[in-house]
Amino acid sequence: MGRRISVFTTIAITVLFVGLSGCGYNELQGLDEDTKAAWSEVVNQYQRRADLIPNLVATVKGYAAHEKDTLEWVVQARAQATGIQVTPETLKDPAAFEQFQKAQAGLTSALGRLIAIAENYPNLKADQNFRDLQSQLEGTENRIAVARKRYIEKVAEYNKGVRYFPTNLTAKFLLHMEEKPNFTVADEKAVAKPPEVKFN
Repeated sequence: MGRRISVFTTIAITVLFVGLSGCGYNELQGLDEDTKAAWSEVVNQYQRRADLIPNLVATVKGYAAHEKDTLEWVVQARAQATGIQVTPETLKDPAAFEQFQKAQAGLTSALGRLIAIAENYPNLKADQNFRDLQSQLEGTENRIAVARKRYIEKVAEYNKGVRYFPTNLTAKFLLHMEEKPNFTVADEKAVAKPPEVKFN
């Protein structure tokens, strides 16, 4: 009797394992982890940009202290962008995701204005520290674009798994997964054109 139960248990586990692999259970879990990893890289690059800003503002202030409004705008935009608590739950909440996007877009706009004022200050444009910071900022904007692109691709794969049959049944009834929000086309245009400075 005990041997019969053992054989039955083994068969049941095997059937369950085959059933789960056929319904996309592991695939969906993998896609979920991929989107989280891609999102972490997006956040990491935005943080890298935020870390550059205090030195950039301080350098500009040394040459253009009377550009007070622009400097304050950048500092305020940075505070707003870094003040948003980003958690894995952000990926499940379209409103929180949109708030994060808007804060980062506001910071991008403020930085563009800050960089643009350098054109009016030849000594600032010639400052090696400013040039280095601007170069790092431009490189970071490029990394942000790459990280966002990767995240967009991973979310597209994940959302297909959540929506397409038969994995949508596993996603909905077994794992309780829902589609994740993604970056919008308008945001992509903003990131596609990072702030530039032309040194003459």
